[in-house]
Formats: sequence, C-alpha cells, structure tokens
Amino acid sequence: MEQTDRYYPAKGRVILHLDMNAFYCSVHEAEEPHLYRGKPTAVAGSVELRKGIVVTCSYAARSRGVRTGMTVRQATRLCPELILIRPDFDLYRKYSRGFMSIAMQYTPQVEATSIDECYLDITGSKQFGTPLEIARTIQQRIWNEWSLPCSIGVAPNKLLAKMASDMHKPNGLTVLRLRDVPEVLWNKPCDTLFGVGRKSADKLRKLNIMTIGELAAAEEALLVRQFGVYGSWMKAAAHGHDDSPVKEGRERNKSIGHMTTLAADVMKREDAHRVLLNLADQTGRRLRRQKLMAKTVQVTIRRPDMSTIQRSVTLEVPSETADLFYKEACKLFDANWREGEPVRLLGITLAQLSPREETAVQLDLFSYEEQPKKEALTRVMDALRDKFGEAAVLTAGMLGDDPSALIRNKRIRGTSLQTDEHMLYSEE
Repeated sequence: MEQTDRYYPAKGRVILHLDMNAFYCSVHEAEEPHLYRGKPTAVAGSVELRKGIVVTCSYAARSRGVRTGMTVRQATRLCPELILIRPDFDLYRKYSRGFMSIAMQYTPQVEATSIDECYLDITGSKQFGTPLEIARTIQQRIWNEWSLPCSIGVAPNKLLAKMASDMHKPNGLTVLRLRDVPEVLWNKPCDTLFGVGRKSADKLRKLNIMTIGELAAAEEALLVRQFGVYGSWMKAAAHGHDDSPVKEGRERNKSIGHMTTLAADVMKREDAHRVLLNLADQTGRRLRRQKLMAKTVQVTIRRPDMSTIQRSVTLEVPSETADLFYKEACKLFDANWREGEPVRLLGITLAQLSPREETAVQLDLFSYEEQPKKEALTRVMDALRDKFGEAAVLTAGMLGDDPSALIRNKRIRGTSLQTDEHMLYSEE
C-alpha cells in the first residue's frame, strides 16, 4: 500500500472517500471547544440513565471503552466522567453542508451517502494537483474552516476507497490500489469487506471460507449456488473490483421518520397522542423541506422490555399534511396499544415517497376551499422555523392542559432520533 504523490493511473478512475471522524461529537467540539475539546463525550438519544443508546462517542471516550450502541448506563459505568450530549440534527446538517461544499469545489461528481461521508470522482480534477495533494488540501480545509477531523481513502473505485478510509482514523489518508489488495486485504476476515454483513460471513464460514483471500479463491459457481448474484459480487469485491459510478447528488430517501426514547414511560393515551403530534409535525416538516409526498404512515411502539411493534397504513392519495399523518398515527397506536400499557419509545415513519411536483393531489370535495389557506399557513410556520428555530412554532396540542408540558415537549424534541438510519447510524 503505497502513498505517493505520483498516484494518477494512466487509465481508469480516481475515487476519494471522505469519512468524518466521530462526526456528531466532533461537531459539538467544533461548536463549543471550551466545553468538549479533548474530553470524553457521547451523543445519546436519551441522556437519562435508562436504556438510552449511545449514537456515537468521541475518541477520548473510546479510549475508555465506550462504544456506539451501548446503553447510557453501560457507558457511564465504564467512563463516569463521560459528558452526554443531546442530538442536534439541525447543527449536524449545517456542518454536513459545510464540508460537502468544500468537496464540491474539486469535482462536480460528489455522492453523499450519509450525513457524514461522501465519494468524490476526481479523475478529471488534475488541475488541482495529484490525488494525494487534492486529498490533503480537502482534509486541511475541512479542519481549518470547520474544525472537523476526517479520514480519506484514495483508490481506483468506490469499494477500495471506502476500505481505505476506514484503515487509519482519525485524520487518516490512505491509498489502496488493486495491486495492494492481496497483501492488505486477503488475510482479513470476510466481514471486514465492505458490503459483506455478519450473516453472510457466518454462512461463508460454514463453507470453510474464513478470509477475504479464501473468498477470492472460492469457486464462483459455489458462491452463486449459495448466495445468488450476490455471490458473484462478493468474489469480484474480494479481488478489489467495483464498477459502480459516483452518482452526483444523493439518492432520494426511501423513508423519512423520527423516533424518540421518552424520559419516562408513557402510560396515558393523551400523553402518547401528544408525542405522536410532535413526531408527525417533525416528519411532515422534513417531508415538505424535501418537496416530497408520502403515501404510507408507519408507527413504531416499543415497550420497556424492548419488544417492538410496527404497524402501517397506506393512504388513499399521497399527502404532505402533518394533521393527516397525526390522525393515522393515532389510529394505529390506539389499535395496537392496551390501556395502561407502558411505552418507552414512539416513532413515526413516512414511506412510499414521491416528488411533490410529480404527484397528483386529490382535493376533498367538502374542504377544497380551505386547502389553500391551510397550505399558506403551513408555509408561514415553516418559514418561521427556518428563521428562528424548530421551537419557534408549537401547536396547542403539543402543550396540553399543563403549561409545564412546554418544557417536556422541548425535551422530546431534543431527544428525537431520526429513523433515517443511513444518516443516523453512519458513524464509525
């Protein structure tokens, strides 16, 4: 595995993979270095000592044994001085747009795969220097302008670029060529090959295929019999081959949603409905921001014993209206919840998404005259939130009869986790 400024192949592509290191924690360090720089920190969906999950943690926390996916209780036992931070997705999106804007100054071919990573095809970017010069410049600019550490992989394809960026963290810069694959990768377990999951690796072990090198040497016919076309892909990937292009922009979300782990178990219907109203409002707003419509509403209900129910309903016509999402979510909740049963997590996910301008909208015969007024009001509310923050506009239903519910509502907002998993769980 050679690092040289002469790396520009005579033929073929040059791909970079940018991977922000401990992104959520790094954003908080950049925003408030006097509070967090160099300290063990963790972003958690619920900072209370229940079963809130650590979404990501700083490298200082990792050195003390804290890992993503641990419960808050486990993490604080390992590291009593751990600083717990509530997620702030608006802030993360701001920093994400910042480092992406730097990447786009070196090539128009940038594919964002999550909030904290992207691919760049710099094959036609020789005017900016060699691949390593471009990578070093981008890495340094992201640090200088946004105070964010990142690791970068340089390779002839997306697969190897991704593998390379994972090899040295934080602030790594690694070149991985096809000729390096046998020496660097073949002695590693199969599940370290990007795209091969744990279940597939378990199945390979039953075939006595333990390493990437053994996978590369396996008969393709055997792999196809066991895995179908995925078997062919695995063999090619084990040799370092990947022809997938860098797609400009980002693929449209397949779903949009929010979940929240509650500070205390909810046991009353009206309290659960209030949380669902909040979640419907947030998912509807994200849907409108992306100019999408949804035809499916799904509700997630999790009990204290971690058993989870997910139920969905398909709307007659696509919608972007939070009121409708809320009503359908409440129906689903009521049909799948027993009176007095404790609930520790609630979520709403919108699916079957389509672009608003391409979606036929059916107006209600009895309320079509009110529709333009409702849409205008929604636009005003969205504009106020864009300018003054998400808490600038709250509906009466979110507050309930108790004025102190405003505080609880803000807590719910602060602990809300997006179920858009490729964004939330993209952390290393």
